[in-house]
Amino acid sequence: MIVSFHPCFGADKYIICAGRKPDDNDLAAIKAADAVILSQGCDEALYKMASKNCSNVFPDYEAKFKYPGKTGQIHLFRKAKVPHPESIIYFNVDSFKKDFDTILEKFSFPIVFKFDWGGEGDNVFLLNSAIDLEDALNRAEIFESTGHTGFLIQEYIPSQSRSLRVVVIGQKFISYWRIQNNAEEFCTSLASGAVLDFDADPDLQEAAVKSAKHFCKKTGINLAGFDFLFSSEVNIKEPLFLEINYFFGRKGLGGSEKYYQILESEIQKWIKSLNLNEGK
Repeated sequence: MIVSFHPCFGADKYIICAGRKPDDNDLAAIKAADAVILSQGCDEALYKMASKNCSNVFPDYEAKFKYPGKTGQIHLFRKAKVPHPESIIYFNVDSFKKDFDTILEKFSFPIVFKFDWGGEGDNVFLLNSAIDLEDALNRAEIFESTGHTGFLIQEYIPSQSRSLRVVVIGQKFISYWRIQNNAEEFCTSLASGAVLDFDADPDLQEAAVKSAKHFCKKTGINLAGFDFLFSSEVNIKEPLFLEINYFFGRKGLGGSEKYYQILESEIQKWIKSLNLNEGK
């Protein structure tokens, strides 16, 4: 039996769990299931219930919940030993101030300041001076007063104002550039005005896809958008892991309708690969 908690994927048993915590009825359905399909936005409680009580769960969000936020992703990149911009993680402003000399030794302006939360370029800032850094720390202190803590300082990678997005959906990988033509805008997200390019530098796209596939094999991730940077100041172009977006825009995939077509096809392939009818 296939149980689906995804609003756009039908199955033997379909359950709506949006807006509520999973309950005993959900648990019973999961325990009886051969496979469970979860929505892209499922919360940690539902994911943990599914993964602990059914051996086949899509998507695999183990890494998402074990390594949460931007700081968690840095820990994951380190554990997986993949290349990424050098980063220092801070729990709060006080810990940063105690480590200020380390920052001066490792980094020079410009540097990148990232709060622990947000995606698609939200809460990411390019700092060009000590004044910019002071402003960012003041903003961090305001967030801390509301209970939101954690940020990181990251090496700035000159990349000709572009980043490469590699989306994994099941076993399918799709890549495209996001290019920012506004010189006053640091972020390369489409929301900030970047444009799509599917054709430029196919060799670099291939290298990033290869890195993403290897990383997914290590971590189990099978539904996410990876952002990569390529430094414009080195001759050997190595894809640098920048961020993992478990929620990602669909424009580069052809829109929501096309995305759901791909998603349904990949889920069906995943179910077929489980060979659930063998021996029955």
